[in-house]
Amino acid sequence: MPEQTVRPRPTLEAVAARAGVSRATASRVVNGGAGVRPALVEKVRRAVEELDYVPNHAARTLVTRRNGAVAVIIAEPEFRVFADPFFEQQVRGISRELTARDVQLVLLWAEGPGDHERIARYLGGGHVDGALAFSVHDDDPLPALIARTGVPAVLGGRPVGSENLGLPFVDCDNRGGARDAVRHLISLGRTHIAHITGPRDQTSATDRINGYRDVLVDADPLLLCEGDFTEESGARAMGELLDRRPEIDAVFVSNDTMAMGALRTLRERGVRVPQDVAVVGFDDMAAVVQAAEPPLTTVRQDIEGMGRIMVKLLMRLLDAPNEEVPASVITPTTLIRRASA
Repeated sequence: MPEQTVRPRPTLEAVAARAGVSRATASRVVNGGAGVRPALVEKVRRAVEELDYVPNHAARTLVTRRNGAVAVIIAEPEFRVFADPFFEQQVRGISRELTARDVQLVLLWAEGPGDHERIARYLGGGHVDGALAFSVHDDDPLPALIARTGVPAVLGGRPVGSENLGLPFVDCDNRGGARDAVRHLISLGRTHIAHITGPRDQTSATDRINGYRDVLVDADPLLLCEGDFTEESGARAMGELLDRRPEIDAVFVSNDTMAMGALRTLRERGVRVPQDVAVVGFDDMAAVVQAAEPPLTTVRQDIEGMGRIMVKLLMRLLDAPNEEVPASVITPTTLIRRASA
């Protein structure tokens, strides 16, 4: 059997020679430095591709003082994340934006109190350049722990007290979207409008409750029933609402997944949608609304886009660490009308 020869790994010097530039110029292009003419940048990049050159990570870190990695921290149990398409869409937006910037995503779970100190130690150990955290609950110490490490970070969703920690966040107009949903139901002539809420320890859910109450100021408290953003909780809550108030003729549900559960309960009880009860959800997640019967009217938020914005804010923090913290971003929502309401 003939001996296999190992092809020597291309060097930065070889890239510079192929591109016809100095080693310093090649290094600046490869490591993301500025001050190189576009024509030379193109030559170096072409040489990198032709030689299949892979930068030395350790050397690159010395030059850029960066690891080329960002931690994405999800404050939910792992099983919940993989079952909920909301998280899939947000992580996809984050991943695509990081990939476009040649930055590695490091996924961390914060399933319980025992994970918080471990994550804080990891962030403080200099393994990543920054952090993105989302689905944070009201009493969650995670934002304070992240702030304590000094690692640049952006939060997904408006957490309680984030302003005091100096951490920017990205969220949608939850309250305004909820108002639009309820006003739409009123425009259809519905007079007994219930609300299946999300968990009240998350600001997205409380903002949507407040939007509901902005329009229905004197709403009967028995017209509200709490879920936990899962389909089963939506099915259970819908059943409880029908038992409490059989006269319900509409329901605004705090997310699409719970709306699917609500539709299932209504179908099982022989309640027609939208003839007897109109249903509006929140999110407009394609994987959910395409499976709804009838097609679900819902409030659209750009979930993937918000993930991309989180990365862009974080990169601003990394590129200009001495400038002011960038302002938090609230993205607009849009009511998407379909057959359920």
